[in-house]
This record gives sequence, C-alpha cells and structure tokens, in this order.
Amino acid sequence: MALPLLKSAVACADFGRTVQPYISQLNDLPQQIYQSATDPQALKEIYLNTNPLISAFALSLFLAPIFLIVSEINKNYSQVDRVWSILPTIYNLHYVAYAHAKGLPTQRLNSLAIISTIWSARLTFNYWRKGGYQIGSEDYRWEILRKYINPPLFFIFNVVFISLAQSILLFSVTMPTYILLLSSPIVPADTSDMIFSQLILGAIFLAFTADQQQWDYQSAKKSYRTTAKVPPGTSFTARDLDRGFLTHGLWSLSRHPNFLAEQSVWVFLYAWSCYVTKSYYNWSGLGAVAYMILFQASTWFTELVTSGKYEDYKIYQQRVGKFVPSLLGPGVGDLNEEEEKGKKEN
Repeated sequence: MALPLLKSAVACADFGRTVQPYISQLNDLPQQIYQSATDPQALKEIYLNTNPLISAFALSLFLAPIFLIVSEINKNYSQVDRVWSILPTIYNLHYVAYAHAKGLPTQRLNSLAIISTIWSARLTFNYWRKGGYQIGSEDYRWEILRKYINPPLFFIFNVVFISLAQSILLFSVTMPTYILLLSSPIVPADTSDMIFSQLILGAIFLAFTADQQQWDYQSAKKSYRTTAKVPPGTSFTARDLDRGFLTHGLWSLSRHPNFLAEQSVWVFLYAWSCYVTKSYYNWSGLGAVAYMILFQASTWFTELVTSGKYEDYKIYQQRVGKFVPSLLGPGVGDLNEEEEKGKKEN
C-alpha cells in the first residue's frame, strides 16, 4: 500500500504513520525501475505503488550525482541554480498528478499547482533575463569561494552541499504538499485554502515587484556607467546610481525584500499544512527551516562581498533591516547626508 489509511486530520501529520513505514521502499526502487525501464505499464504500476513522498525524495537523490558530474566536467557550479526555480514545481505537480491517479479530491492541490507554476514562471523569468541560462554563466559567489577553498575541499563541498544538499532542499520545501495530499479525503477544501493561496500569491507578487525594481535600477546604472548620463525617464539621480546599490522602493524598507518574499512562500505552504492538520507544527516544516537557514548564510556572504565593494553599504545596513523592515530603526531616510558625514569623518 502506497498511502497510509488515515481517519483524522491530525494523523496526516504523523511522521510515524505517514513516512516511516515507506522509507524501505527506497531500497528496491532503483532495481524496480531498471528492470521495467522499457515497459511503460510496469513503470506506471511502480509509480502508483510507491509512496509519493518517497518517489519525490528518490528523484532528488538521483539528480545529485548528475549535478555533480556536470559541474565538475564544466567547472561551473551553478547547475542546481539553473533548476532552482523549476524543481519545486515539478515535485508539487508530481503530488497533484499522483492524487489524480489515485482518485483523491484535488481541489486544494489543483490550486497549489497553479500557484507553484506562477512561482516558477516568476523566478525562472528573472533568472533568464539576468543571463543565468547563458553558456558559462555562474553565480559569482562560487568563483569567490573557490579562491579561498583548495580544490580537494571544494570537491567535497560540491558533493555534500552544492549537488546533494541543495537538491534535497528543493524537494524538502514541498513536503507540506504531501501532507495536503494525505488530508484531501479527510479535510474538504474551504475558505482557508483561498486565504493561504492569496498569501502565497501575495509573496510571489512582492518578490516580482522587488525583482523589477532591482532590474530597473541595475539597467539604469549600466547605462549611466556607459554614457555618464542619467537615462531619460528614470526616477534615479546621479547620486543614486553612483552609490552602486538600490535604496528606493521596497529596498528602502528591506535590504532583501525579494529574499523575504521567497522564504515566505514556503513558510506559508508549511503553515497551510499545519492549519489543515490542526497542528501547531509538523515534520514537513524542516524544509522551510532549512531554506531559511540557507538564505541566512547566503545573504551574510552576499553582504560581505557587497559591503567590501561599496563603502556606503555599511550605512545602509545600519539603517535598514536585512529581511523584515525595522519599525524602530531610522530607515533609509536621507542616506546622502549619512554618506557625506561618513566621508568627512574619514
């Protein structure tokens, strides 16, 4: 049996009943797929007879060595980055497809599938327009890390974190969808689903707005540095563009509003699973927690680089919150005055 027999919403969040009994399926799955590789009907049976969480996890493990091999051959370590915006939606669509195949109620899951697709479209578009899919494109942070980590250690780092841990992470943030699948026959869709859907859509829209503001600024800065003239039609001044980083719009309230929104998407999905199962917390939140930890570390490293590149960034850090806007802090205010004051003191 691929799914547990559950009679209550609370039971849907019970790790011992919904996950632990199926972990052993991982052992036989590779051999089963190999033996049935040329038989579509047999593969369909394997798919339906395997717990959907286990099959999703198996895919994340299968992809890890592919990321490793491709990255080492090309000496380009942004292989996971290229599918970052795609894999979570693939996992979510997998749960939806499985529910349809099993004849389970799918109204809640169908809504999530649409929302997840919108999330992917937004993030994929932004990554594309920044050149992320161009041949040879790589996150600048990997290049910096390679300067400080010797090749053998960096290879281990690639195996453990870049290729494996990140692949599992992109699976883990969608684990609450498995709980929503399990609860679908027990908890009918209601108004709360619309509320959580709107919260996630709101976070996606916030991320899109922040990305667009950053894109407008970087485009204006690029033109300004080429022509030494402020582009016509832009709201930025020469001082803004000389500063080198954006402090307007959402970026006047948060140093990383896009990151705040991105983390919120998966926190809201997790909260959705908690609400449906009438629990204050459940095991599927580990994905969202790991996601936030990664963003904390990544943002720290990004700001370390940025503050070394732009001397006024430290003033910006003192005045504006990293993710959540600071209600008691001074805010971005007249940053120009602070910059002038700092320069005179130096």
